[in-house]
Amino acid sequence: MKKVILLVGILVSLAAAHVVMGQSGVILYEQKINMHRNIPAEREAMKAMIPEFRTTKQQLFFNSAESLYKTVIEDEEEQFSNGGMRMSFRMPNTEMYMHHSGKIISKQEFMGKNYLIEDSVQMSPWKFGDQVKTIAGYECRMAYFTRTDTIPTMVISGPGASETKREPQVRTTEITAWYTDKIRPFLGPERYNTLPGAVLAIDMNNGERVIVAKTVELRELKKNELKEPTSGTKTTQAEFRKLMEEQMKQMGGRGMTIRN
Repeated sequence: MKKVILLVGILVSLAAAHVVMGQSGVILYEQKINMHRNIPAEREAMKAMIPEFRTTKQQLFFNSAESLYKTVIEDEEEQFSNGGMRMSFRMPNTEMYMHHSGKIISKQEFMGKNYLIEDSVQMSPWKFGDQVKTIAGYECRMAYFTRTDTIPTMVISGPGASETKREPQVRTTEITAWYTDKIRPFLGPERYNTLPGAVLAIDMNNGERVIVAKTVELRELKKNELKEPTSGTKTTQAEFRKLMEEQMKQMGGRGMTIRN
């Protein structure tokens, strides 16, 4: 009798795993960035010029073998003014395609041109907590890790002036993820897709940048909703980063910091 119960349990588990892996659908995320968090004390006046938070939306289309994370373009430009000064942000058209083989193709828009950045999945050193919370109707478990980045910084005194350089900065980011095993594994926003379930929320540095799933719709995908980006100049992550640094230098950026 015990053997029969065990066999039934195994068959139920295998059937559940097959259902999860066979899923397709779309997850709508909302990203909220605290734009005041990293303004240095000597530039405190900038806080009066820009809103504290900026909110954007992204969609993650997925099936059993692929996923596509892309920006939802709602307005061409987000504008605000303060004291007669008008500032605007244009939402770049970005896409990140991932195949189950580990291949990643990122489409990035920069200076009016599209670039295709070829890369591969990098496993993050996740640790697992025992906390749970409900997000978009799914019970999620916690995972976390700390990332340390070395950020090269350039200081350019002005157009036509010589460039001076500072030592690279070291930045530490505490990353907390919430994932559910009721949606297929290795799925999530941006590069947070190496957990045994779908990542429905990401919190960086306790509210500095937060990405949360608002809706999860399991359904058959429509034609062309999920396809690998092909329009753009092919390059590598290192080459694209160098291109951005050179462009900022030509523009005479003052105290410009460029991050991955």
